[in-house]
Amino acid sequence: MTRTVHRACPLCEATCGLSITVDGEAITAIVGDKEDPFSQGYLCPKALALQDLHEDPDRLRQPMRRVGAGWEPMSWEAALDLAAEELLAVQDAHGDDSVAMYLGNPTVHNLGAMIFAPEVMRALKTRQRYSATSADQLPHMLTAHWMFGHQFLMPVPDVDRADLMIILGANPAASNGSIMTAPAIGKRLKAIRARGGRVVVIDPRRTETAKLAGEHHFIRPGADALLLAAMLQTVFDEGLAEPGRLGAITDGLDVARAAVADLSPERVAGLTGIDAEVIRGLARDLAGTERAVLYGRLGVSAQRFGVLCQWLINVLNLVTGHLDAPGGAMFTNPAVDPLARPNLMGKGGFDRWRSRVRDLPEVNGELPVATLAEEMTTPGEGQVRALVTFAGNPALSTPDGKALDAAMAGLDFMVCIDPYLNETTRHAHLILPPVSPLERDHYDLAFNLLAVRNVAKWSPRVFAPKPDALDDWQILAGLQKRLVRGRGVTARGRSAATRVMGPAKLIDMALRIGPHPGLTLSGLKAAEHGMDLGPLTPALPARLFTAKKRIAAAPPPVIADVARLAASLEEDPGDSLLLIGRRQLRSNNSWMHNAPRLMKGKDRCTLLVHPDDAAARGLASGDTARVSSRVGSVEAPVVVSDEVMPGVVSLPHGFGHGRQGARLSVAGRQPGVSLNDLTDPTQIDDLGGTAVLSGVPVTVERAGT
Repeated sequence: MTRTVHRACPLCEATCGLSITVDGEAITAIVGDKEDPFSQGYLCPKALALQDLHEDPDRLRQPMRRVGAGWEPMSWEAALDLAAEELLAVQDAHGDDSVAMYLGNPTVHNLGAMIFAPEVMRALKTRQRYSATSADQLPHMLTAHWMFGHQFLMPVPDVDRADLMIILGANPAASNGSIMTAPAIGKRLKAIRARGGRVVVIDPRRTETAKLAGEHHFIRPGADALLLAAMLQTVFDEGLAEPGRLGAITDGLDVARAAVADLSPERVAGLTGIDAEVIRGLARDLAGTERAVLYGRLGVSAQRFGVLCQWLINVLNLVTGHLDAPGGAMFTNPAVDPLARPNLMGKGGFDRWRSRVRDLPEVNGELPVATLAEEMTTPGEGQVRALVTFAGNPALSTPDGKALDAAMAGLDFMVCIDPYLNETTRHAHLILPPVSPLERDHYDLAFNLLAVRNVAKWSPRVFAPKPDALDDWQILAGLQKRLVRGRGVTARGRSAATRVMGPAKLIDMALRIGPHPGLTLSGLKAAEHGMDLGPLTPALPARLFTAKKRIAAAPPPVIADVARLAASLEEDPGDSLLLIGRRQLRSNNSWMHNAPRLMKGKDRCTLLVHPDDAAARGLASGDTARVSSRVGSVEAPVVVSDEVMPGVVSLPHGFGHGRQGARLSVAGRQPGVSLNDLTDPTQIDDLGGTAVLSGVPVTVERAGT
């Protein structure tokens, strides 16, 4: 029997509406849902790969235990018992912090994981907590915690009403938006220009977004904070600061002004590569346009001044009157508000404990992932001897992945909740595979917090799971239950109730007590295409989580760090090439490289080199180059292109497949190389611990020389 299921795509932050037609157990079509009020029929290639992922013969479908050099299946009861017993045995012998947990990026795309992964972390009682956050959006979250009182109270560009959007270090035309849930973002950006507005992109590469915008400025990787500081200095120096109504609830603007007073456009122009008058013009345009917004993403976060970048972006939007204002940077009013549930999404924190080896501060309950490998390999009290991973492939996605790869091979025990035997899970002693994305219900807790409109949608599963399969939340809940019982206690109160209710009942309860009266899960299910709850509306000061409902414009740790930024002006830039990453529309996470629909076509794991740099090294398109950093070398085919600025080379993220023991047949045929075999774990943002993935010094030469 043929049927059609309407749901949101769970593969990236855009949450596009899908219409999936099924005949029995076979998918016959996946198309964009034209009646979805948010995405209105838009679809990117990743959604079509949902069929590949669901049907993938490489995807594991039952628990697997390592036996010698091979694997054997287990029952779920036996596998969960084994996982809890082994983890507790390690902790009994070596202390709670001898077990670490790592959460991968797909965690926030998964309703059950969002609810139950924190329960497992609490049950483990370890401070060795890690995630993709510290190689990604940590600066957004830390500045939100300091300025607005909650790590997840992050402002979102009101792109649909903006008349000027300045984009730094982001490529939403390829990413579909990030910390900005905006399906069909290309159409939304084109609409800005169609109504007479401007889109300006500042990036070391002329990205897909830059080509769409039509206005682009190259910037030296890692110099974004200097540019932003000079823009803020211009706004203050020329009397352009007009914070409007937020001025009355903001503390520290005079301190912020003093901090950047010496960072004029003339001082920073040389290191940024952008003329002083262009910098002044950007500041004036931001201040002088009624509806304007400044937006920065991974390229300005995963660098040595990432926290300063995000602080400066927030302050610039604030002082020009564009924070919490239509067309500017606004806050959502989601139907299910995770910020109102402190046990689900805590307000955050900073420096409440430190890493054992390098003495790095905790941020929002986690340690920097750049220190994970050394925590495993450095002997002594508190050494990490066991690891739990959820939906993560840190061997490819964290700095100096080869070092972490080697460290994981020496662990006493490793359990991975993951559907694949990949570059990371090949080291596991036990793999617990969940159902496919099409076999679970979904509601976007995280991305409705970051959406450019207030929307809500319940996504029903397309297929019923097989009788011997478990959803992610069932795996996590089963593990949590055994961990607490293994400690001689009974799960009571919140955790027990959460496990009994399950995600759907929890969402129903949250809808009923949420900010949109009358919403229930049954009503949301009936609105199968989703609900449009209206545009973003001014939310401050009510939405603030600070003690006195005031904005902290000058957090002391940030102000102190401006001195480090100023000192960078005196550094010798050297003559190394600087390596940056590259986002691609048909890629997101490393496991998507096992989808045939996404891997069709020419090799995409190539090194972009500017013609001047290629000529100086005797390189031509099609040659193989050796790229070397302090920590390693890789070889990749060259594409000579003026898409990157002189002095910059670019590799995409997420490749490096084909390692012995992994079972990724499609990815293994096009393995590519890992960008993170070149990134350096010693190079982090000193303030927040974010890994430096943009602006890595490298040498490039013809392979074989």
